[in-house]
Amino acid sequence: MNQGILALVSSTGCAAANALQSLTDAMHIPHLFIQRNGDGTPRAECQLNPSPDGERYTLAARPPVRLNDVMITLVSELRWHKFIVFYDSEYDVRGLRGFLDQASRMGLDVSLQQVDRNVTKVFSTLFSTMRMEELNRYRDTLRRAILLLSPRTAQVFIHQAVETNLASKDSHWVYANEEVSDTEIMELVHSALGRMTVIRQIFPLWRDTNIRCMRNNHRISSLLCDPQEGYLQSLEVSSLYLYDSVLMLANAFYRKLEDRKWHSMASLNCMRKSTKPWNGGWSMLDTIQKGRISGLTGLMDFRSNGANSHVQFEILGTSYSETFGKDVKRLATWDSDRGLNGSLRENRADHGMQGITLKVVTLLEEPFVMVAENILGQPKRYKGFSIDVLDALAKILGFKYEMYQVADAKYGSPQANGSWNGMIGELIGKRADVAISAITITPERENVVDFSKRYLDYSVGILMTKTEERLNIFSLLAPFDLAVWACIAAAIPVVGVMVFLLRRVQSVRSQNPPGPHQPASVTTSFQSAIWIVYGAFVQQGGESFMSSMALRIAMGSWWLFTLIVCSSYTANLAAYLTVSRMDNAIRTFQDLSKQSEINYGTVRESAVFEYFRVKGTNPLEQDSTFAELWRTINKNQGQDNSVTSPAEGIRKVKRDPYAFLWDMAVLEYAALTDDDCTLVVTGNGMSSKGYGLALQHGSPYRDLFSQKILDLQEKGDLDILKQKWWPRKGRCDLDKHAEPQTEGRALRLHSFAGVFCILAAGLLLACLVAALESWWNGPRCQRAQPKEVTPQAAKLRPTPAHRAQDCTTTATLYFMDPDATDASPDLVELQYTQL
Repeated sequence: MNQGILALVSSTGCAAANALQSLTDAMHIPHLFIQRNGDGTPRAECQLNPSPDGERYTLAARPPVRLNDVMITLVSELRWHKFIVFYDSEYDVRGLRGFLDQASRMGLDVSLQQVDRNVTKVFSTLFSTMRMEELNRYRDTLRRAILLLSPRTAQVFIHQAVETNLASKDSHWVYANEEVSDTEIMELVHSALGRMTVIRQIFPLWRDTNIRCMRNNHRISSLLCDPQEGYLQSLEVSSLYLYDSVLMLANAFYRKLEDRKWHSMASLNCMRKSTKPWNGGWSMLDTIQKGRISGLTGLMDFRSNGANSHVQFEILGTSYSETFGKDVKRLATWDSDRGLNGSLRENRADHGMQGITLKVVTLLEEPFVMVAENILGQPKRYKGFSIDVLDALAKILGFKYEMYQVADAKYGSPQANGSWNGMIGELIGKRADVAISAITITPERENVVDFSKRYLDYSVGILMTKTEERLNIFSLLAPFDLAVWACIAAAIPVVGVMVFLLRRVQSVRSQNPPGPHQPASVTTSFQSAIWIVYGAFVQQGGESFMSSMALRIAMGSWWLFTLIVCSSYTANLAAYLTVSRMDNAIRTFQDLSKQSEINYGTVRESAVFEYFRVKGTNPLEQDSTFAELWRTINKNQGQDNSVTSPAEGIRKVKRDPYAFLWDMAVLEYAALTDDDCTLVVTGNGMSSKGYGLALQHGSPYRDLFSQKILDLQEKGDLDILKQKWWPRKGRCDLDKHAEPQTEGRALRLHSFAGVFCILAAGLLLACLVAALESWWNGPRCQRAQPKEVTPQAAKLRPTPAHRAQDCTTTATLYFMDPDATDASPDLVELQYTQL
């Protein structure tokens, strides 16, 4: 206090708390108090001193003791009229005052007995002071007992009661303690001879992966927030509240700094009479009281009379099984807002359910539950896979049922006020005994209702329309880019010009220069050079005379180039055709998240919607797939892409480019029964969940239903029913698009159509060129008139070595006059038009 103090956090017993309270009230120091019992004895309410001026600066971070409320509710549910309460010698019996007052008003016969540390002495004293008749009456009283003891004392007490034959197999003992571990519970259950019920405090937020390690802007170490680490369960409850109290102070200090209302720390001295209380204490206390955090213990605030009122208990008990007294399960829960959730009555249905009529709530979901053809005036009849399962169970167990549809057409999800809607809400409100439809088993639902064994596996699928195969008749051009094709096309004339020039050089060097009227050789023409280059490129050869080294080097380089180009084209074409054979449809969540052409969503306020929310907002999730999926699904609070019902989602898939995420079984049935067979189902398993029958918490029929469902699975009856509603070879074949084809398949015509188009284009071009040539040269041959031949020229005879080759060529003919005397021949040029 001399160094400066802002607040005080203490974890002590009641006596020390009173001393600290007087100090903090006098000095106006905010005080967060966590009650602690170091010896494991159940906690009794601390009676703090009233403040002299009415301004109490002590806040109880740990909720008030509510064991009395839980115990009185349990006694009422079990219909006990006479029982005994054993309490520890360290336990403040004044804490039972409220419990005894309520029990007295209810007319219950309650006995109290203190248990000393030396438990063996307690039982030896009983046998030494009681007669046999009194011991028999005492043994009858012990049939119903509540133990307010530490775990160690309770274990010794139960062991001594069994050893002295005071406990019987029909006894029922209730052990109540806020702090008891799983190991201690199993030790108590195994020591007990009869039925055992345990009441302990729980913190359900540990199981919420979304806020497991993140508290507003504060990150908690995984050692504390992850239940798989095992460290959290080993901590005392008071230590958890101590952590959250410091977190509450940190939150208050942050808001003070943010609002710029920070107070300097108080430097106080209790020994000086002149010391005044801290003037910033009340402002700091008010900031703390207005705070609200979610920590290791759940929700914490001090808005209810300066105390944290949020607390929840679970009630565990031994189940009716072959190992009676050994199996432990959750029977019900109790919280400060809603009270008891579940049933604790000792109803047993070991052999059957003859004469029992159950109220069954359902929800229409094809093919699980559908309305059958009804007769006017008769009760509504239902059909479907779940109805067949329920009928099979009713036939085996002998019960009857009355079925009705849930009003809000929802399966059930928690609301902001803590209640549940849908079929789960009907079970919690005890308006129905059983809920059946395509209802999945989730940890959140199992906290408030019971589930039978799964009768069908569950996974999430993706429903889409079948993708149309895209036709690309020029797919054979796809292995190369357009720029590559352009470069290849440009290389042909460039290399052709080079070869033409080299061949002309070769021709000049190997022959004499041609005369003015000597025709050029065909092998040295530009067209032949281009033809040779093209022939080499397409690997068809071509006549060529390459006697020079330069020409050989040029053609060798070109041949190497064509070899590499053709080999690369062949390899890329094979890879392209292999990839194009594979179906490019979306098959996994990863494929769906990486594309943006198709919108996707699910049903709002459903188990699938909640699953994607938890996975997509979990900061510890390494894979970004679910984060991207959740952003699209929850776009505009789910109004853009998500729907209100599965039927609406299926209709949207048919109408728009849309993918619907929903239960795989429902989607497969929709694809099987589609009129046009245009739907396809893909996806992978979401988790190891399943569909089951939901019952009230603590229902006596759960084990019977689970056992008979396992029998139906063993006999194969469930497989027969599944084949009835999901035939693989029905009107629409699901297996056809279920998996991508791994085997090779022949190329289809549309993949090879480009080659035929090129061939057809070449043939048409050839015909067109031939027609143009005929048009260009044919009429000129007909219109041309031969020149008049003079008598002198008629005497000339043509030289055999020079002849015209065709009628379309203008040939220059040379004639020699036999009468000529000079050395030079007499050349006469004629236009030769006819052969």
